[in-house]
Amino acid sequence: MGKQVIVLGAGIVGVCCALELSRRGMSVTLVDRQEPGRETSLGNAGVIARSSLMPFNHPGLWGQLPRLLRNDTVQFRYRWRYLAANLGWATRFLLNARPAVFKETVTALDGLIRLSVPEHLRLLDEAGAAHRLRDTGWMLLYRSEQAWNGGELARRTYARHQVPAQALNAAELAELEPALSPIFPRALWIQGSYSVDDPHEVTAAYAELFRRRGGAFVRMDAGEIRRDGPRWTVRGREASASLSADQLVVALGPWSKGLLKTAGIALPLAFERGYHMHYSGLEGASLSRPVHDTGGGYVLSPMARGLRLTTGVELAGCEAPARPDQLELAEARAREAFPLDRRLDREAWLGRRPTLPDSRPMIGQAPRHPGLWLALGHQHIGFSTAPGTARVLGELMGEEGGAARHAAFRPGRFL
Repeated sequence: MGKQVIVLGAGIVGVCCALELSRRGMSVTLVDRQEPGRETSLGNAGVIARSSLMPFNHPGLWGQLPRLLRNDTVQFRYRWRYLAANLGWATRFLLNARPAVFKETVTALDGLIRLSVPEHLRLLDEAGAAHRLRDTGWMLLYRSEQAWNGGELARRTYARHQVPAQALNAAELAELEPALSPIFPRALWIQGSYSVDDPHEVTAAYAELFRRRGGAFVRMDAGEIRRDGPRWTVRGREASASLSADQLVVALGPWSKGLLKTAGIALPLAFERGYHMHYSGLEGASLSRPVHDTGGGYVLSPMARGLRLTTGVELAGCEAPARPDQLELAEARAREAFPLDRRLDREAWLGRRPTLPDSRPMIGQAPRHPGLWLALGHQHIGFSTAPGTARVLGELMGEEGGAARHAAFRPGRFL
């Protein structure tokens, strides 16, 4: 096993992988076209939560399809041409909502999150970023008793996997989050979970820790990968830029699909895009933790830059132009629930969440491509699962016999 490693992608997953492999004695070069944490990892809700084990394609999705396919909800939008071109992915995604697959996915994601949480706490301390952490959990809000009853599958799943949670009535919710409007008769407080006030700054702090420990970071826009004898070569889009190493880790999130095509690998990856905007609160109104308005279809998170409103899913091409209507609708619903004041950003941020048909990431060596390792496809929960992904990858690359334990994430299930 060669000890020289290139990690492509300096989002939260790639940075954690670089840190872990460096800790294991490998010589690691981290590569990205931007500074660490400037792409998908910049815009998430900052939640590190055990409840993230619940995938979007769960058995209840079938009953929600008629409403979602109207293409007018805050929770889910799609572009017709993109969906038509990716019907194979969409069909597999729906088929993986079967109860048996759902249970396997939940168990796998639960294990990955359980592995990640203590690693996050360790890294936050070592990187000098522990001041960004909150231990107040987060909340799921319900606008009606009917909506609360519709969340029964999630609550049963949390209970089965010992996710600490407390049901709240309207009065109990008002005591914990008094700035919320009294439109939620029910809420579920997910305890034993964390959030941060700036996911980008956390990722940047981890990257700086990697540099301090001797790791190298190179700015390069990777355009092609190929195997040259026993080594892997990465060629940049600028003809003069190239790097090579014994082992190559692709952790480029949504951009992994295009890059892996250059090595003859067809990745069944779709792009669940999302938007965010920051706001001030009227008369200093604030929240103590992120909240997910399940009926409104958005998450509102207290951040260092203001209150961050993040939207649901938009199925569209990775580089398709932004459409502001989903954010505008989410903002209107959020203003029903919280006294938002003015927008703080000049324009909405757009991010891409890379999703595989079973909502599990790929972690492991690519079949028939020795020395090529994949750590990608984390959909909405890359921030919650990145340090665990790094530990799993480290075990696999270190030949510690982890293949059977981590079979749920094997790339060979799709490649």
